Amino acid sequence: MSYSVELRECAVGYVRGGGGLAEAARLFGVSRTTLYRWLGAPDLHPKPAKERRRKLDKVALAAHVRDFPEALLRERAAHFGVTINAVWVALKKLVITRKTDPVW
Repeated sequence: MSYSVELRECAVGYVRGGGGLAEAARLFGVSRTTLYRWLGAPDLHPKPAKERRRKLDKVALAAHVRDFPEALLRERAAHFGVTINAVWVALKKLVITRKTDPVW
């Protein structure tokens, strides 16, 4: 969770008004490194996090499961060039399970 813009402005204003960095860090509950970064930033608004690019495309994996429902994890891993665990984790996040009909 990021700090509020109001806190950032108060801390930067305190330091620019003549207060010390260490004192401002204690007063506002942030590190001195954070204060240095805020002082050098052109804008004090928090930046949105970037979406990570994954090696395994979940849409392609879901399509592969739909087209080849009987494929094993190791076959899917070889198809996408990833580890078996990567396929297992992605399938778990997609809530795709392999259930068989119960034998009564």
